[in-house]
Amino acid sequence: MASAESVLKPDFDQKRAHFIFTDEHEQLRESISNFAKKELAPHADEWEETTFPDSVFTRMGELGFLGLDKPEEYGGQGGDYYTSLVLAESITHAQSGGLAMGVAVHTDMAMPPILAFGTEEQKQEWVVPAIKGEKILCLGITEPDAGSDVSGIKTRAVKDGDEYVINGSKTYITNGHRADVIVLVTKTDADAGYDGFTLFLVPMDAPGVIREKKLEKLGMHASDTALLAFQDVRVPETAVLGQVGKGFYHIMWELQGERLIGAAGCVAGAQHCMDKTLEYALERQAFGRKIGNFQAIRHKFADMATKLEAARQLTYMTAWRFQNGEYPVREISMAKLFSARVACEVADECIQIHGGAGYMKEYGIERVWRDMRLNRIGAGTDEVMLDVIGRSYGL
Repeated sequence: MASAESVLKPDFDQKRAHFIFTDEHEQLRESISNFAKKELAPHADEWEETTFPDSVFTRMGELGFLGLDKPEEYGGQGGDYYTSLVLAESITHAQSGGLAMGVAVHTDMAMPPILAFGTEEQKQEWVVPAIKGEKILCLGITEPDAGSDVSGIKTRAVKDGDEYVINGSKTYITNGHRADVIVLVTKTDADAGYDGFTLFLVPMDAPGVIREKKLEKLGMHASDTALLAFQDVRVPETAVLGQVGKGFYHIMWELQGERLIGAAGCVAGAQHCMDKTLEYALERQAFGRKIGNFQAIRHKFADMATKLEAARQLTYMTAWRFQNGEYPVREISMAKLFSARVACEVADECIQIHGGAGYMKEYGIERVWRDMRLNRIGAGTDEVMLDVIGRSYGL
């Protein structure tokens, strides 16, 4: 019979990494977190007003943070998919959702399709300098009349001899004002349905590319978001990325990795917000005691922590399947949907716990709330995710 002393007691302070992460991953996490805290976070307030400078990409390239899971032959670190999760989680210490978004578009949205479908010449021209932080990438899918409905894209690329002539517009393009090249989704055959889309690598300094407007947003102020126009932009056949007519399938593949990275960033950002709020609850006094000692506040934290842990485990297990060669679109959609919703809920509760202080800019909680809201829209809205999940059951 076991004695009371011999029974294992719960240790709520014990920190243990998830099984997908090795010691090397944890060392990488520490390196990126320290970089973000020391070199990025001190400028977070300033960059909300000015957007973060291009030098952030250069510095991250120098440190090897822009090619963590990219092939060594192109200057990457050759790491596994989990290293990109570590980056998404650790960059939250920069305390700037806009900065994290700008970096993620570069590393996990625009770069993967070039690596997957690009020619050797395209990889040398764009991926090699992008990993060094010397060239900045962006991705052009959304249009004024086509967002969730990708099939409604109107930007046309018409063959003219050995060139293509591109006309159309794109909006809500992160990095659109600073990028050197755009991975552009176009329609090359209006009558071919999903087989009528083609991706192009279009240099942003090409004649006819117009950066029309810097868009103002609810959150993500540190990132630049552009309205772009393409007026008789001529590109050679060598600008085609992947196969002509297969652009829709290429970009749908890209969105899966993007959504999983987004889920990881949501959980980490919300966790950081909750941790800051917990510190506040253990210091703030009301009615003669710390507000964290009130049952109502204690239960808020219990609820937030439980939902965050559920989102984290769903994201990590889905990432494990993705890393091991599966293509679990249903679970990726679930992870993206659930993590984004939980993150927004947590940010809102953190404002509530702070009370009036949470509504003030100096505490940084309101910024998290504003920045988080995009995650329920970008890379696939809640409604699109629900539809993907529902259809996966034959409905």
